[in-house]
Amino acid sequence: MSNPFIVRKAAVLGAGVMGAQIAAHLVNAGIETLLFELPAESGNPDANVLKAIEKLKKQEPAPLSVIDRANCIEPATYDQHLEKLRDCDLVIEAIAERLELKSELYEKIATYLHDQAVLASNTSGLSINQLAAVIPEALQPRFCGIHFFNPPRYMYLVELIPSAQSDAAVLDALESFLVTSLGKGIIRAKDTPNFIANRIGVFSMLATMHHARQFGLAFDLVDKLTGVLIGRPKSATFRTADLVGLDVLAHVVQTMQNGLAEDPWHIYYVIPDWLQKLVDHGALGQKSGKGVYQKQGKDIHVLNPVTDTYEPAQNEVDDEIEALLKQKDPVARFTALHDHPHPQAQFLWAIHRDLFHYCAVHLAAIADNARDLDLAIRWGFGWERGPFEIWQAAGWNTVAGWIEADIAAGKTMAEIPLPAWVQTVGQSAVQGVHTQEGSYAPITESWQPRSQLPVYRRQLFPDRLVGEEIVYGETVFETDALRMWHTGDQVAIVSFKTKKHTIDNLVLQGMQQAITEAEHHFRALVIWQTEPPFSLGANLKKATERPKTEAPPAPPAPPSAFEKFIKQIRGATQSAILQAARSLDVADMLMAGKLAEVEVMIAHFQQVSQHLRYSLIPTVAAVDGLALGGGCEFVMHSDRAVTTMESYIGLVEAGVGLLPAGGGCKEFALRAARNAVDGDPFPYLKHYFQTVAMAQLAKSAEQAKEMHYLKPADVIIMNRLELLYVAKAQALALAEAGYRPPLRPREIVVAGATGIATIKSTLVNMLEGGFISEHDYLIGSKIAHVMCGGDIVAGSQVDEEWLLKLERTAFIELLATEKTQDRIAYTLKTGKPLRN
Repeated sequence: MSNPFIVRKAAVLGAGVMGAQIAAHLVNAGIETLLFELPAESGNPDANVLKAIEKLKKQEPAPLSVIDRANCIEPATYDQHLEKLRDCDLVIEAIAERLELKSELYEKIATYLHDQAVLASNTSGLSINQLAAVIPEALQPRFCGIHFFNPPRYMYLVELIPSAQSDAAVLDALESFLVTSLGKGIIRAKDTPNFIANRIGVFSMLATMHHARQFGLAFDLVDKLTGVLIGRPKSATFRTADLVGLDVLAHVVQTMQNGLAEDPWHIYYVIPDWLQKLVDHGALGQKSGKGVYQKQGKDIHVLNPVTDTYEPAQNEVDDEIEALLKQKDPVARFTALHDHPHPQAQFLWAIHRDLFHYCAVHLAAIADNARDLDLAIRWGFGWERGPFEIWQAAGWNTVAGWIEADIAAGKTMAEIPLPAWVQTVGQSAVQGVHTQEGSYAPITESWQPRSQLPVYRRQLFPDRLVGEEIVYGETVFETDALRMWHTGDQVAIVSFKTKKHTIDNLVLQGMQQAITEAEHHFRALVIWQTEPPFSLGANLKKATERPKTEAPPAPPAPPSAFEKFIKQIRGATQSAILQAARSLDVADMLMAGKLAEVEVMIAHFQQVSQHLRYSLIPTVAAVDGLALGGGCEFVMHSDRAVTTMESYIGLVEAGVGLLPAGGGCKEFALRAARNAVDGDPFPYLKHYFQTVAMAQLAKSAEQAKEMHYLKPADVIIMNRLELLYVAKAQALALAEAGYRPPLRPREIVVAGATGIATIKSTLVNMLEGGFISEHDYLIGSKIAHVMCGGDIVAGSQVDEEWLLKLERTAFIELLATEKTQDRIAYTLKTGKPLRN
């Protein structure tokens, strides 16, 4: 097979939970996709697959970037539509985890695949070589395992597992496709039971359950100990089990028990009694509404495995242990854990010790090097650091000595000694497995560098491991608030240094300087943050206060995939409104003397937005994660936005009783005027008004285009690590095309008083119907006033400055109201919006 691997059309075999969601992610990426399922026993043969597609529209977190993408999935059945496989370049099998069923299916479809098509199994643990053995010989070089993690849209990891017959060129081409087109982090796994991530992750869960029983710790307490306090997702251990499905967990454990008879830890590969009981009774976790946890009314209850009953989840981490875990120095933290006599500390040391021990013993058998194991756990289970990274940061040789002492004392789950290579890497300069040159590979006894596939040249700053350093180019200038830098080409890059990349006066001053500097010495300017979010918007709290001096931008923090889809997808709008409120300091800024300062800052913000729009060089916003309020306004005013699919963009100020005042309202009024048919902007404006007044947050970049936060020409990419590469390419393309800034519009047609009256009539009906409060009415009226151009004759022509002045005035008027102040304060206190 020649590179690149072009997928014009794909097929997914099996419309279960994983198969349907893999199909959804393929159409998210713009790939025509067939979804196969068994025909219905009666009626429409496609009924089963149509039901699966319809379910995708209602699932949370949403598998589809926009609901309409469901219509792009073509339903198919094995009885009627196998001929359609002839057009497919990639076929992914995702049926039940039974070898005989998969074998029958492969035999049925093999003759329909063209001679370049790739067939891959999404098995989570069956042997790829056993599956390959039942495939026709001619197809075997184009067969492999391709293990997506659930949910496929959000989980970054895909394990790629070759068989002995898999063609290396096929694997390389497939990897490149998965990285760029589907936005995945690829780990090449060996053909061992449960591969890498599930093998290590599920062992860690089993070890945690084992020691929880030994130390007599309740399940909810274990989750508090094994979540964010130790750098893992909030879902921790037992909540994670509920999320993925207790039946799925039991299946993976059973696979380990059946396939790892010679493993020194085999005795521990047992489904706990309480877990088996829950599965037998259909209590499968979140998907069934009951598992380890159960919601009773407004309260969360947790299973007590001793009494087999649910009790209020109210156990807490000991204050001293919590303080110990919050120490920033990992060496001090682990020393304290190891030495502290408290059962919670000893429990945490025990689960880490057994995890390190297990990873060291099995590394050579399951992975090519330590990097692959660590990244598999980070990307597949959402940990901040992988097991070897944690060990290395805590002091490799010291921790190894503690492990050996516990093995000798019979405290470990298995008595097998640490492998000799542990001492070898302990004698290296870094005393650990990760170095700048590469990560340790036990089989070759060498430091293996990262993959050299051409696709990885697009990842200018890949996820950093402990032991690696990242240098973010050459500094042009740096302030307390931001840094301007470059990588040796003609594109300047600006990265904010404020917390959550909020925008204060110092950021605004730095942006003005950066744009001017770029106009004189560079061909383009890109706004890119070294870690998400892009920006949570204007920070009025810091409007007159200098931030702390911070170190140069830190390397990208490894994303927590579970946190990402739980926190940013579920209740994303509410979370966004909370973040907007956190940018405000009501107690301080609402003093009489502060409102004038805030108005000056808003004017300054508008000036920067306009400078972005009318700069002499192209400006590109490179967006990953949240872009709220002022951050969204920077995106809207850049010549081009390049966004990851998982970017959540919106003007959410109305949620805390305000309106966008960095040019957001002006921008929508301008866009409505440009779209106007027969000179009437109102048909477009009413849609834009709803977007702003309801503080609507786009929950994907595709949705941001539908909501017009993004422009039609803005670019959406799938892989977050390719963001800067693509943004720079877009910036240079604009420059190469002879970029000139847009002409300033001198005659913006507005809806005027007629438009305001029309919107207000709708608001009055909503107010009288009890759908909105009087303060909601006031906020909506102010937004309408600005977006319609003020109380002037419909069809009047104004300029941008007119609209910007309306924004500033309305913002300050709302900020001065008691009810807006109450909304901000309430949201800060409770994390929820207030409807007063």
